[in-house]
Amino acid sequence: MDRNATVTGKRLANARLLSHAVLIFVTILTLYPVIWVLKMAFTPVQGFSTSLNPIPSNPSLENFVYLFRETQFVKWGINSLIVAAATTLVGIFFSCTAAYAFSRFRFPGRKEMLLGFLVTQMFPGVMMMIPLYLLISWLGLLDSLTGLILVYSTTSLPFSTWMLKGYFDTIPKDLEESAIMDGATRGMIFWKIIIPLARPAIAVVALFSFMSAWNEFILAATFMNQESMYTLPVGLKMMVGQYSTEWGHFSAASLLVSFPIVALFFYLQQHLVSGLMAGGVKG
Repeated sequence: MDRNATVTGKRLANARLLSHAVLIFVTILTLYPVIWVLKMAFTPVQGFSTSLNPIPSNPSLENFVYLFRETQFVKWGINSLIVAAATTLVGIFFSCTAAYAFSRFRFPGRKEMLLGFLVTQMFPGVMMMIPLYLLISWLGLLDSLTGLILVYSTTSLPFSTWMLKGYFDTIPKDLEESAIMDGATRGMIFWKIIIPLARPAIAVVALFSFMSAWNEFILAATFMNQESMYTLPVGLKMMVGQYSTEWGHFSAASLLVSFPIVALFFYLQQHLVSGLMAGGVKG
C-alpha cells in the first residue's frame, strides 16, 4: 500500500509539474506582445524592432515626453474621457429604464421591440455610418463631442437593454409586491430596490459602454475633422503614416490609452462574473 501510494504521489506530482510548466509557457506566450509594446514604448528609436529580447537596450521616457509636449495628447484624452463617461451614464440610464419596462410590464409591441433590439446586433456598426453621418450633419453636431455621445449611446443600448432585462428577470417580483404593500411607489421600487440589486449587471453594462466609446475609431474619425476634437484612437492614427510609423510614440500612447480600461476593469471585477452569469439566465 505504501509503495502504491508513493508511486501515485509521484505521478500526481509529475502531472502537476507538467501542468504548471504548460501554464507558465502559455502565460509567457500571452504576455509577450504586451511586454514587447512596453519595450518599444521605452525605446527612443522609432523603428520597428525585430529582436525577440523584451528588454530595451537604452530605456528612456522620451516617447512619453514627446506625447505631452509635441502633440495634443492631453486634449485628446480629455475628449475621450468626456465622451466615454457621458456615453456610459446616458446608456445606463436609458437601458435600465427600458430593461425594467420590458421585464416587468406587458404592453403591445413588446416582443417586436425586443426582437428589433436583437436584430440590430446582427449588423456591424460601420453599416450605419452613412445614415448616422447624415443625421448628425442635419442636427449640426459634426465636430462635436455631443454628436459622438449621441451616436455611441444609441448603438450601445440594444446590448445593454438585453443584458439588464435578463438580470431584472432574476429578481423576485415578491420584493416589489411587498414594497407596494408598504406604500412604495413604482419609482421608489425602481431606484431603491431594483437598481441596488442590479449592481453586478450595471457594472457589466458600464464597462461595455465605456470600452466601446473609449476604443471606437471609425465613427470618431468620420465625424471629427478638427484635430483639437479628436479622441485618443483618432489621435493615435496620426502616428501611423503611409510610408512610416512612429512605433515608439505609438507604443507609448497605446499604454497610456489602455490604462483607464485596465483600472476600470479591476475596479469592477468583483461584479463582472456574477453580472455576466446572471444576465444570461433568462431572455
